Amino acid sequence: MLVEVIVQNGEEAVQAEKLGADRLELVSAMSEGGLTPSHGTIQQVLNSVSIPVQVMIRPHSHYYNYTVDDMAIIRYDIEHVRKLGGQGIVFGALDHENKINEKLLKEVIAVSSDLDITFHRAFDEAPSQIEAYKTLLNYRETIKRILTSGGQSNCEQGKGKLKELVTLAEETKGPEILPGSGLTPDNIETIHQTVAANQYHFGKAMRKKHSFAEKFDEQAFLKVKNTDK
Repeated sequence: MLVEVIVQNGEEAVQAEKLGADRLELVSAMSEGGLTPSHGTIQQVLNSVSIPVQVMIRPHSHYYNYTVDDMAIIRYDIEHVRKLGGQGIVFGALDHENKINEKLLKEVIAVSSDLDITFHRAFDEAPSQIEAYKTLLNYRETIKRILTSGGQSNCEQGKGKLKELVTLAEETKGPEILPGSGLTPDNIETIHQTVAANQYHFGKAMRKKHSFAEKFDEQAFLKVKNTDK
């Protein structure tokens, strides 16, 4: 079972790798739900670890349907990630009906066709996660996984839909499902028994006091890494 964790800087990235993280999601402004980190932070993290790093590409937290000006920023940030040696990004875009915005997605892929893309939890805002998945299936060569809580506020509430999505991904050989939101060392085993995903995404539950202001909790990592053994 692959474990992805959120990090905010190089120090956290090094600690997460030492504790057993398999992949990192690098973000800033967790109080806003996660935004694009600074270029200096991206470089620091990429130079600090050997495990894969997925860099959040999200210029603001206002909405997921980006303007022309937003897209100019997004393209610049993606190009900079590539120049720094980054190999993965996290991105998502919706249209005014909250369906996958294929026009914007194609623009991003045109800039980042050589990168590994995670489509983020904008996916959970779609009216139908199954239909949204079928849309993203058309971009499986670039979009490797979808971060989702099954259309619900957390994975516990969305575990039924997550299982359905995992099965669909296996049947279609499309983007893998990366369950995330509300996962903890205490509930991962029961959720995994239902969902049976190959990978999971953890946030503040892997930290002391369950706060992004705190360091990682070694015991939390041990408990999660021992799941499904």
